[in-house]
Amino acid sequence: MKIHATPYWLATAAALFCLAPAASAEVVFAWVTVGVPGNACDNQSQGCFGSVADVYRISEAEVTNAQYAEFLNAVAKTDANALYNAGMGSGLGGITQSGSSGSYTYSAIGGREDMPVSYVSFWDAARFANWLHNGQPTGAQDNSTTEDGAYTLTPTDVTNNTVTRNGGADAYVTSEDEWYKGAYYDANGTVYFDYPAGSDSTTSCAAAGAAANTANCGGVVGDLTAKGSYTGAASPAGTFDQGGNVAEWNDTAVTGTTRGLRGGDLNLSSGNLAASFRISLPPTLENPGVGFRVTSPVSSPSIVSAISPLGLVALGAVLGVMGLRRLRS
Repeated sequence: MKIHATPYWLATAAALFCLAPAASAEVVFAWVTVGVPGNACDNQSQGCFGSVADVYRISEAEVTNAQYAEFLNAVAKTDANALYNAGMGSGLGGITQSGSSGSYTYSAIGGREDMPVSYVSFWDAARFANWLHNGQPTGAQDNSTTEDGAYTLTPTDVTNNTVTRNGGADAYVTSEDEWYKGAYYDANGTVYFDYPAGSDSTTSCAAAGAAANTANCGGVVGDLTAKGSYTGAASPAGTFDQGGNVAEWNDTAVTGTTRGLRGGDLNLSSGNLAASFRISLPPTLENPGVGFRVTSPVSSPSIVSAISPLGLVALGAVLGVMGLRRLRS
């Protein structure tokens, strides 16, 4: 029997395990790719929306409590920029804060992990996007973690609401056009629908389930719902909950003092889910019915899928069998 100095199976195992993530948790997104770059915009009374020059990825669901809690644990041991709102700890919130400043820790509330995070301002959302862009680092809230990256957040620009998306950003809050296209545009027919579940008929506010063109709106449910709960009501692109659940920030400055929101929320009527409905509010607003989702270039390497611990066990077992067979040969 001849044993090679570096068996093939061992080299393969080493390479694959080097690709595995660190032991710390990693925020991972399910992405929907939105194509047909340079599509025509959709005329509404407030303007023409939905034209995007490039192919892009939009998160299938809103940013969840579990994802935002990981963000807080990474950068908010001392929460200098008030990324945590006490409202998150009860009611429609889904995250608790423990400890004292300098050693804060955060946990998603059981049963609410996959519900959308709320009580977030636009600036909270921008800092989350910066953190993603920077590779999900751990540390104080500074230019290496939350204050620069997709957006450069100087005190003056934040106060004046003059922050814009930086070129080369790897993850960011959706623009209004990216959000609108992801919700209403049908790439196959190159047409826009009036409501975000692929229909021109008014969306029905209903309990979660498989029914088409339904959403968490109109106060019917009385609480937020977990991502993807309306399984029969995806947008033409494949996103969920772009109508109802929480209204979502976009990074478009609508006026000198406001940022855009789209999609209605759990308590608003179904008319607020329509493509024709557009609002903007101060970017400092933190409300139980307001959250956000994120967008990324198709080529971005910043946000990758993790191999689960169970997957690593299975991988180890397979490689062990490969090694035994190799040695026997």
